[in-house]
Amino acid sequence: MIMALSPGTLAPDFTLKSMGAEGLCDIKLSEYLGKENVVLLFFPLAFTSVCTEELCGVSSSIESYRGLNAKVIGISVDSPFAQAVWAQREKISIPLASDLDKKVIAAYDVVFKKLAEIGDTAARAVFVIDRDGVIRYSEQTPTPKDLPNFEKVREVLATLS
Repeated sequence: MIMALSPGTLAPDFTLKSMGAEGLCDIKLSEYLGKENVVLLFFPLAFTSVCTEELCGVSSSIESYRGLNAKVIGISVDSPFAQAVWAQREKISIPLASDLDKKVIAAYDVVFKKLAEIGDTAARAVFVIDRDGVIRYSEQTPTPKDLPNFEKVREVLATLS
């Protein structure tokens, strides 16, 4: 059974490193609470075909998320330096956060054990978190090759004020 934190659960706060325009910076879930909804996209690894398809697709439709008052953040176990090179190369415009120590993927219960027998990564999963920090939608895909239901993500966002 594939499990991730369930809707109605308070989203675990986190502080992760990201490579911003000014260099390394922190991304904190708590900075968005009370202001906007948050979509967390957990993805296994940068530079892989399905992850590139997913993050490029979300980047190309980022205005639809902004129109729903949502901040989209991608999270993987890659270093922020690798994420930055990948984002630049692929024109990924959403912030990417590094969970190198794998604490956040454990907190959200989206650890994919032994991906390709090389180690634990994030499973492919999505969470919609409202302004109060409550998870309103969660989905972990059956395999890393499957994409989340982004239509459902936008439907849930449309119901949030």
